[in-house]
Amino acid sequence: MQQSKDDFVNVSSHLERMAEIQPYKRAVVYPVARDNNGHIGYAHLTFHQLAAESDRIAHGLDKAGISKGIRTVLMVKPGADFFSLVFALFKIGAVPVVVDPGMGIKRMLSCLESTRPEAFIGIPLAHVFRTLFPHFFKTVKVCITVGRRLFWGGHTLDIIKRINFTEPYPAAETRKDDTAAVLFTTGSTGPAKGAIYTHGNFDAQVRQIKEHFSIGADEIDLPTFPLFALFDPAIGMTAVIPDMDPTKPALVNPEKIIEAVINQGVTNMFASPALLNRVGRYGKSRGIILPSLKRVVSAGAPVSLSNIKCFSSMLTGEAEIHTPYGATEAVPIISIGSREILSETGRLSEQGLGICVGTPLNGIDVKIIKIIDDPVNGWSDDIITADGEAGEITVKGELVTKNYFENPEADALSKIKDGNSTWHRMGDLGRKDEKGRIWFLGRKSHRVITSNGTLFTIPCEAIFNNHPEVFRSALVGIGKKPNQVPVICIEPEHEVNFDKEKIEKELLVIAGKHELTKNIKTILFHKSFPVDIRHNSKIFREKLAAWAEKQIKRRDG
Repeated sequence: MQQSKDDFVNVSSHLERMAEIQPYKRAVVYPVARDNNGHIGYAHLTFHQLAAESDRIAHGLDKAGISKGIRTVLMVKPGADFFSLVFALFKIGAVPVVVDPGMGIKRMLSCLESTRPEAFIGIPLAHVFRTLFPHFFKTVKVCITVGRRLFWGGHTLDIIKRINFTEPYPAAETRKDDTAAVLFTTGSTGPAKGAIYTHGNFDAQVRQIKEHFSIGADEIDLPTFPLFALFDPAIGMTAVIPDMDPTKPALVNPEKIIEAVINQGVTNMFASPALLNRVGRYGKSRGIILPSLKRVVSAGAPVSLSNIKCFSSMLTGEAEIHTPYGATEAVPIISIGSREILSETGRLSEQGLGICVGTPLNGIDVKIIKIIDDPVNGWSDDIITADGEAGEITVKGELVTKNYFENPEADALSKIKDGNSTWHRMGDLGRKDEKGRIWFLGRKSHRVITSNGTLFTIPCEAIFNNHPEVFRSALVGIGKKPNQVPVICIEPEHEVNFDKEKIEKELLVIAGKHELTKNIKTILFHKSFPVDIRHNSKIFREKLAAWAEKQIKRRDG
């Protein structure tokens, strides 16, 4: 069957188009040094330079043995080389494999081994791990070091760049369904899984992000999460790489984030809820205003009303905080802005109705289905819930990934076939209101099933979060379903002068007044909740539940 021209998509074409439209606009800006007065200096690549650099690298990688379809581990820090390498791999049609190093060495190595990579591109430290654990990389045939190569051999990126090719690299004729990358989930809500991104998925994401957020020609982005930065060159935004450790957003130095926004006139910023909270508190306490910002995008975990209020104090005019909803396998699919949250939905969230994540983006189909823990073999409208009824959020659309890398068990649990299309089960519980908005109620696996009924995490926690001495709370279940004992864990707002007994009594009184929480009789205090490694925002309830069970046994033993 003859292929239509529309069937061929290579996500690198977006960069080439931007290099033609705006060749001299800065594409990537990155910090290089500070002078004796602490002033930071930046270097940059224009869109023309980035496109040319990725062409040169693509020629070099091709000559080194990385060709179309080659799965390539990519472990490089955010910066000019990161962007150039990714788009070079896309041009070749090779498949970058990306994991979060923060997930722990053992899990990271297991994820990488499962993809059977044939090439490895990384900084020297990444190659040290490769040589220390050779069993996990026995399929690797091509190694490239970004930086100084020591004893492990292979090529260096500097050598790759020296290959004398000046003409553009002819991008591979990849189709919409051809694999473009394998991106691993963090494993914070279950085993880490490699989501297969096709060129069609990436292409749909680029178009969706640009359209939904109305991103203009002169936009400058501060992406504090490296993978989100990859969309910038394709959309046409300047990406300003922040001076921070991207693996620890909760510990970011707020002065450096604010410095970058002011120095570069940043108009768009991505921030996890943890980073948003840290920078927002700092800025509000000092009366800092960031007039260049048009929008802030915060995702990775639910964003609290107090967090939004705090950071909003630094914004001016029509600037707004957007809290899009999605997952590694499908993002963004739903979104809402802070004006709607502050004027309406936030107040309802505090009353225990869940967190409104907004309405589905254009072209995205979202349905709420019955709560089912087992695989669903085929789509049927019979499993769709009525509006207002709690169920699992499912999604279908061009940007939604269709399967995991060689993981049929995960596919069975998370994907539902519907003719030639596929629904992704988000693993999250929610409900749809009369306006078509989706309200997030918590993870399906985190619901607590007691003899008095089922409790959902987000609505119950909201009741306790209203107390001024509570920074955040987490509902966990102790024992076996359906007779779990509900326990609420509290992370205090202030560590100093915290009267535990007094606060516990007050919280029990608050709980007793609400239908949702009246049967919660056990409260535990935890200094600092365990959180996910990617955004430092998602509460690791599995670890917290194990901790709570030990605390109760110690107390009652």
